[in-house]
Amino acid sequence: MSNETLTSEDSLAANGKSFHWARRFLGERMGADAARLYAFCRILDDMADGDIENGPSRLAVIRADLEAGRTSSDPALASFQPFMASQSFPGDVMIALIDGLLDDQKDEVALASEADLLRYAYRVAGTVGLLMCHVLDCDDSEAHAHAIDLGIAMQLTNIARDVLEDARMNRRYIPADWVSGATPADIRTASGRPDSPVGREVTMAVSRLLDLAETFYSSGARGYRYLPFRAHLAISIAARVYRQIGVQLRDADCAWHEGRQVTSKATKVRCSVMALASLTVRWRRRDLHDRRLHADLQGLPYVC
Repeated sequence: MSNETLTSEDSLAANGKSFHWARRFLGERMGADAARLYAFCRILDDMADGDIENGPSRLAVIRADLEAGRTSSDPALASFQPFMASQSFPGDVMIALIDGLLDDQKDEVALASEADLLRYAYRVAGTVGLLMCHVLDCDDSEAHAHAIDLGIAMQLTNIARDVLEDARMNRRYIPADWVSGATPADIRTASGRPDSPVGREVTMAVSRLLDLAETFYSSGARGYRYLPFRAHLAISIAARVYRQIGVQLRDADCAWHEGRQVTSKATKVRCSVMALASLTVRWRRRDLHDRRLHADLQGLPYVC
């Protein structure tokens, strides 16, 4: 069944285990709005991947309609636009999201540098963090940089988890200069020989991805204080549960060739309890955002 035919709540339950777990802490209105945003972003992602009929061409139409600021002829965007208007979602942020998804349509995705990696992560996930600020009644502009960082952190975790799966789709998000230019085909071959030179470089690159993610998780967490109390708790839980994927991957010696890591319900409960500690930041002094984290993101929406 296509995600386009699912309700927002069913789409979240089917596709976003970590976020579905955290959604229960948001309350009814915010939870429903967050699920609706997630479901629409999932539809866009499915269009980009070709999992929806005529998906890439429909995505191009949606992008053009957003850029022109007109009512869309595409039913997915047309049904979302009233909600988009009610939440005051910035059109340039949504266009940046679509641009990231469209980048995945190349015959081979092979990022060249860390800067390319961070700009990609901004487009496909940092943008979602920005949109979530609107859903979660967070209108303090100081929160935007931290929202971007939390989205980037989660995307870096996702990339570290899915190295082999992505290589099988002819995609390599690990920067070329981290793995001596290894291609997706090289990574597929190395999955059967993880002790080969390429295999070892990929393992080190996965560890490096997780280190980079930690830097962005830390910055993202410093933004929780800008959220309403329940949203603070829910987002900190979602981040802690998603970060746990990387923790488990590192505990498994970054064995990227052995399949993706998943978190059990018991682990989600433990992460939720640990996330309670994040509430203490509400009473700490507000730190300025480290602008060095966005040095490679200049020119993108809401990046100072």
